[in-house]
Amino acid sequence: MLLGAVLVLLLLGGAAPASAHAGLRGADPEDGSVLESAPRHVTLTFTESVGLLEDSFRVYSPENRRVSLGEPQHADGASDTARIDLPDGLAEGTYTVAWRVISADSHPASGAFSFSVGKPSPTAPAVPAEQVEHPVTKSLYDTGRHLAYIAAALLIGTAAFVALCRPPDTAPLRPALLTGWWTLLAATVALLVLRAPYETGTAPATAFDASAFARTLTGRPGIALLTRLALLLLTAAALLWTSRRPAPEADRTPRAHLAAGAALSVGLALTWAAAEHASAGIQVPLAMTSSVLHLLAMACWLGGLTALLLTLRRTRTPPPVATVARFSRLAFASVTVLVVTGAYQSWRGLGSWAALTETSYGRTLTVKLVVTAVLLAAAGLSRLWTARLAAAKAPVAVEERVPQPVGAAGAGPGTKPGAGEPEAGKPGTGEPGAGSGDRPRPPADEPDRRRRALRLSVLVEVAVGIVVLLVTSVLTGTLPARAEAETARTAGTAPVAGLPGASTVTIPYDVGTPGGKGRVQITLDPGRVGENGVQAVVFGADGGLTIVPELRLSFTLTAKDIGPLDARLTDRGGYWATSDLNLPLEGTWTMKATVRVTELDQVSASRKVRIAR
Repeated sequence: MLLGAVLVLLLLGGAAPASAHAGLRGADPEDGSVLESAPRHVTLTFTESVGLLEDSFRVYSPENRRVSLGEPQHADGASDTARIDLPDGLAEGTYTVAWRVISADSHPASGAFSFSVGKPSPTAPAVPAEQVEHPVTKSLYDTGRHLAYIAAALLIGTAAFVALCRPPDTAPLRPALLTGWWTLLAATVALLVLRAPYETGTAPATAFDASAFARTLTGRPGIALLTRLALLLLTAAALLWTSRRPAPEADRTPRAHLAAGAALSVGLALTWAAAEHASAGIQVPLAMTSSVLHLLAMACWLGGLTALLLTLRRTRTPPPVATVARFSRLAFASVTVLVVTGAYQSWRGLGSWAALTETSYGRTLTVKLVVTAVLLAAAGLSRLWTARLAAAKAPVAVEERVPQPVGAAGAGPGTKPGAGEPEAGKPGTGEPGAGSGDRPRPPADEPDRRRRALRLSVLVEVAVGIVVLLVTSVLTGTLPARAEAETARTAGTAPVAGLPGASTVTIPYDVGTPGGKGRVQITLDPGRVGENGVQAVVFGADGGLTIVPELRLSFTLTAKDIGPLDARLTDRGGYWATSDLNLPLEGTWTMKATVRVTELDQVSASRKVRIAR
């Protein structure tokens, strides 16, 4: 189930548009402004602190040529600004500025705007399209983020279950601990390697660029990932240390073990809080504290559920009711923390009730709340079966202490302990099948039935919990509604975007042969007159990415008798693209895609695309 959910998120994530987390609050010069003289620099102000790349700015002249620039920097040392110095002697006309920065919550943000010197150009220059995000890089990076969340919950939750609930047999839980640790280690290494191409929007192969990787290691997201790796090594040492020590005689976990586990868990949770939404915006210290508590409570609940399920399914003897009852109390405390911290984080991210339905962040949060409500309902059912299981055990303890009837073997005065004990099933034994002198007790299979019901309800909790984790990871990749509203308010209109929105068109195809059905998702950026970039991804019949021998794309403007213009797509290793498609006139163009799935089988399909000036 976990693997299937991750694959679904991989496919959906690969097709999703980018989410900019640092909203552009203002630009100097302003978008669309006409200046009497050329400015000395371009300054951008964002809703949160941002990191700069070597290529954070691209400025294009009225002739659509790239202007030579220096190194970007923060204006007056303010971390929420980005500035680039312009060369002297800028000619008259309209200039277009494209920018790309890294938000404080580790996600890249980009956009563009234009200004004019003297007077606007007759036709505004079109920016040669730069890929905002590489689909393969984004899919791999998002999958790593999803796996890291799930692995952290499994590792921390299983360890908390062992330390706080104290099951008598921990052998079935060791694979879960190892799986969580190794998965989190592999996901963290993958995120660290893919960080540079994720920031720059390039192919995964650029991860081996030494200078880019060195820049990653000095940025806040890179430092957080390195810290996570160090903490994982310490966690491995701690697990080895505790496994080799003799078990304590008392039925409790040593305080040293609890302290070490708590410190490592808090440290791991901080590596997320320091590089995501909590590290930017309002009330950062309180937000980071809330984020750490939220993640730890989530891990104790959902990871502990997995540990409980393994204990119920894989142990030869059922776990003591005391173990299940301890986890029930731990889960109740975790849910309480989740409700309190979740309410605060929702208020901090939304800013208003209207944002709950009017923004992507609010709608994603609504989905999470609905799924969490289902999870709470399943948790309530598990708590009910836990109470019934405990009640079913109580009569057994009472019956074992029932005195034997007068005259039973071994009941007389002076009888030695253990002498003449009756066999099971004989009158007076207190065992099933005893005579009428026994107290009434539930049927022999009643505790087993209740245990099976508890196991089923816990299984439902685990399944729904995985969905909650995946929705949470999607939520961390969505622009908070409060930041979006602040951007729109300061801009006086919708959030500042620069280039017209990229057009995304999906064209289904069917060759008529087995495996010859699918769809092509085509992104045209910026979707206006002039040079455009095209990225095309082919999906198979099962909805997964597929490789085809050839993909051709052409554009025809029938009203002006122009075309067909061949886009000349090239295979970029998993997707098809070009950056120099020139569409000379505005209007409704016909976009025709030809997909060849084998050496002999191909099919063509067309869609209408509106190209603006």
